[in-house]
Amino acid sequence: MTVNLVLFLILATVAVISALGMLLSRNTVYSALFLVLNFATVAVFYLLLGAPFIAITQVTVYAGAIMVLFIFVIMLLGADPLPEGNTLPWQKWLAVGLAVILAVEGTFLISTQKAAGIISSPAADAGNPKLIGQLLFSEYVLPFEATSILLLVAMVGAIVLTSRKKGEER
Repeated sequence: MTVNLVLFLILATVAVISALGMLLSRNTVYSALFLVLNFATVAVFYLLLGAPFIAITQVTVYAGAIMVLFIFVIMLLGADPLPEGNTLPWQKWLAVGLAVILAVEGTFLISTQKAAGIISSPAADAGNPKLIGQLLFSEYVLPFEATSILLLVAMVGAIVLTSRKKGEER
């Protein structure tokens, strides 16, 4: 076993546990903190793959800006634990069935890609900031602008949902 493989296995375990902690936590602040841990773990994955620019972008954009926005909304709306919800009798069985299908599909894809030799190392200039900027503002300008509009709509929606009328209590 190489050092990279051992480090990958440790980080993969941390990523999966933090993702499960985020999903299963009944406290919204704890869920946000688990998400920050998951973002940091993904950034270290990018470092292991030799993409330091993407790792720094991951930390700056997601663990920095997006999580500040999440924490702001959580504090604005209140950080009360979620109440026990009413579930329909078929929801749990549907969730288990979909999880099994996802696991089978993931196993199939991983096993066929390794056998076919499709997984390859990234190009030498894959993490070049100049190349990323040129691609982002030439070929991918429409998705970039659509994402910015989507984030603007989400911000306006959060403001509308949390705004109160005059004299109205929360």
